[in-house]
Amino acid sequence: MKFRLILTYCFLSLLLVFSNHIYSQNTTKVKLNFFGDTIKNKKPLEPIKSGLTPEQEVCRIIGLNYPIPEINYEPGKVPKFWTIGVLDEIGFSQVSLTNWAAGGSGSLALNAFLNTMANYEKGKMYWENRLQLAYGFVQSFDVGYRKAEDKIILDSKWGYKAYRKLYFSSAFNFRSQFSPGFDYDKNNVATMKSKFLAPGYATLGIGIDYKPGNGKVLSVSFSPLTGALTIVNADSLLRVKYGNEYNKLFRWELGAQFKVVFQKDLFKNFRIASQFSLFSDYMKNPKNMVVYWDLQIDYTFNKYFKASLNTNLIYNDKIKITTKSGRETTRVQFKEVFGLNFSYIIGKYKK
Repeated sequence: MKFRLILTYCFLSLLLVFSNHIYSQNTTKVKLNFFGDTIKNKKPLEPIKSGLTPEQEVCRIIGLNYPIPEINYEPGKVPKFWTIGVLDEIGFSQVSLTNWAAGGSGSLALNAFLNTMANYEKGKMYWENRLQLAYGFVQSFDVGYRKAEDKIILDSKWGYKAYRKLYFSSAFNFRSQFSPGFDYDKNNVATMKSKFLAPGYATLGIGIDYKPGNGKVLSVSFSPLTGALTIVNADSLLRVKYGNEYNKLFRWELGAQFKVVFQKDLFKNFRIASQFSLFSDYMKNPKNMVVYWDLQIDYTFNKYFKASLNTNLIYNDKIKITTKSGRETTRVQFKEVFGLNFSYIIGKYKK
């Protein structure tokens, strides 16, 4: 009797275990969160036969759960080290008189100015180049043609940063004119006083350049080693007039040069630019300095029209000026040009 009861108990236990196993396979377990809400189970990712190793397949499946980041690629701009520009200015005036009781003379006048620049800047190095060309004339109906403005100025300066705002520098300057210039006596007889390379001045110096701030407003340079060349490609009279020996085409000098360049917009549409330089010859009368001072003041009305005042001051004890009495002596030379001009800019011209 006891044996039958034991056998029946074992059979019922096995039946209960088997039924629980079947029930667990056919029933989805429901998970609840903290608030009692049902948590939906994500459908497991089924592996795809991709020919990968099991480890690689696991990494691929994990990666499918994350979005692929989008990369906004913008092509970089090619750096530009050169800045090139041209400023053109033209001024014109005309006067006509007919039976004018107060008197006078009819005339035509034209002034043209071309200012070009090409600057290079990269890292600690810069190279600044500027060419200024100007020519003007007055055609009087009574006395004929007269030259009013004529200049060629070339500046080139190279620098390499030494410390903060200080640069090791080398500067070159050349000055001359295009066409012959004349003086006229009371009888309107012309005497030639200058022409191309008569005179011509060239200097080349090595020294230090100081550029405070952003380096665009003020530049102060000192070149203790500067060579100067004076060319007078003309007859003996003109050579002597400009300090050369009567039989010498060139005159060499070795000295020091000090130069200050200032340019700034003082207020809207009003700009001033000044360039002042001193040169002292070590070998002959170093206290007698050669002085150049160029000043330009501009007021801009709009994009195409502006008023300009230009002055040029020169002192050179080697240049002789003929006075009204006929005596030749050293004098301060001064020129002033005022005009209302049409101006046009090409490229990225920087004043």
